[in-house]
Amino acid sequence: MTYSLNWDLDSIFPGGSASTELNERLAQLERQIETYYEQINQWSFSSEDIDSLVTILALQEKVTNGFSQCNSYITALLSANVKDSDAKILSGKLYASLPRWQAADTILSKKFAEISDNEWTNLIAQDQLAPIAFRMNEIRRDGARLLSENEEHIINTLSLDGLNAWSSHYDTIVASVTVPFEQEGEIIELSAGQAFNKMMGDPDPEVRKQLFTAWETAWQEKAPLFTDTLNHLDGFRLSTYKLHGTTDFLQKPLEYNRLKKETLDVMWETIQKNKQPLVDYLTRKANLFGKEKMEWQDQDAPIILGDMKEKTFTFDEAAAFIIENFNKFSPKMAEFAQDAFNKSWIEAEDRPGKRPGGYCTELPETQESRIFMTYSNSVNEVATLAHELGHAFHSSTMWDLPALNREYAMNVAETASTFAELIVADATLKAASTKEEKINLLDTKLQNALAMFMNIHSRFIFENQFYTARQKGLVAEQEITDMMIEAQKEGYANALSTYHPYFWAAKLHFFIDDVPFYNFPYTFGYLFSLGIYAYANEQGSSFEQEYIDLLRDTASMTTEELAQKHLGVDLTKPDFWQAGINMVLEDIQNFMELTEEFI
Repeated sequence: MTYSLNWDLDSIFPGGSASTELNERLAQLERQIETYYEQINQWSFSSEDIDSLVTILALQEKVTNGFSQCNSYITALLSANVKDSDAKILSGKLYASLPRWQAADTILSKKFAEISDNEWTNLIAQDQLAPIAFRMNEIRRDGARLLSENEEHIINTLSLDGLNAWSSHYDTIVASVTVPFEQEGEIIELSAGQAFNKMMGDPDPEVRKQLFTAWETAWQEKAPLFTDTLNHLDGFRLSTYKLHGTTDFLQKPLEYNRLKKETLDVMWETIQKNKQPLVDYLTRKANLFGKEKMEWQDQDAPIILGDMKEKTFTFDEAAAFIIENFNKFSPKMAEFAQDAFNKSWIEAEDRPGKRPGGYCTELPETQESRIFMTYSNSVNEVATLAHELGHAFHSSTMWDLPALNREYAMNVAETASTFAELIVADATLKAASTKEEKINLLDTKLQNALAMFMNIHSRFIFENQFYTARQKGLVAEQEITDMMIEAQKEGYANALSTYHPYFWAAKLHFFIDDVPFYNFPYTFGYLFSLGIYAYANEQGSSFEQEYIDLLRDTASMTTEELAQKHLGVDLTKPDFWQAGINMVLEDIQNFMELTEEFI
């Protein structure tokens, strides 16, 4: 079959950033938020009147769904065309309604916190509220920490031109980043997204080196702007923490991910103990490239041995391959993916003017998703496509749940996506017909482990250091850059000969305003999904429903409770993490054995 490389946004709101229907929905959303605010203001707890609270929560769901629908659409417009100035205006209009909504949530949270423990226990045991009791407990917990309504309103209002604005400002700067590249004697300007894909995936080492030099220069040129942006974005966040009496900057990210600090520490400690095999793998790969030690731009480069031609997939071939292999684990996943391709939910065209990276976003009012990426026919891009479809499938299993029970955190969000990616990685590996092809595909699979255990670890180390320094005042560009280099050296266990000093500027994840520490959840999700993948291979046909049941619970309990309930494992112990890492070590051993004769 032939599928569109461009997504269908008109089925959401026709007309792009000039959409009349979008503007009507924004106006309606503003009215709904005002009604929500008034209802909460008037509400007072009564054990005799549960229906009033149920009505308020129903309106809260409409507001949540409406905001998400509009935000996903506007973000999609800006992603597909970073120069869509009208979409930026619409984003500002949407976020202007946020403080009033947040003010209403503040009042509700504080009123929850004022209810006595006994009355609260009886309240959340009511049939209408029991299904969302876990989330209501979280809201009550947060309510106990809030400042006064007026103070919270001031903070939320200032966030529009503070935290949110600095994050948006980053996107504005990135839109102006271009990377010069000489092609057939002519200098062309690549967008950040195009340059990154070519720099990390081109089989020609000279092309990679040329692009990496130009890439680093492009980000360095605008580093003073990125320095201001990062300082003020995280400075604003730290100020709000301080106002609320929060001194540990990891408290919020851990609570958001419903994860114990003990669990996070054990995960990183177990990874740290197992880094030597990854260092050996990187060194062996460098040797295959004729180098003693791995260079930054070569770590994701394909290994082409002999006369092997690297496997490529057109977008249509990738779709067919993903659907076929999803079906081996879950016919429902395959059916869902087929539907996503048929309905043009994916923006995949490789063209200038798009933002870098990829993502999946939810549209709760139409119960759909949209996927954004820049597809380039490589095996890596097939894996990325599967990854984002995993996110979309996760959402699809939860549409019938209350909105509160669909608010799963990033760490478990990355579980479904990485699980889908693993299916495709193993399928491509099994289809290999020669030793050279198997080496190439095994390396592609190991690149994911490398990112999770080394690259993302370095990001986590860097952010820890930056937040610590930022608590004392503004951090200079050179100091930030030095932190990045040191973090990369530690995260990669000194396995590289060159590093990426301005990675902190080039990585969007450091500049996201809604989720702090946008790093460790990826590694968690990767290892958690390895455990699920191993379990799936053991269970066979009975796995599908068990998997869906796990996904549906991802916003209704802590991560430790989720793992215990569905997998019977204790995440605070190293055993679970080591079991997942052992699967990676087995792949590394295979890689080392297969490549021995090529050294």
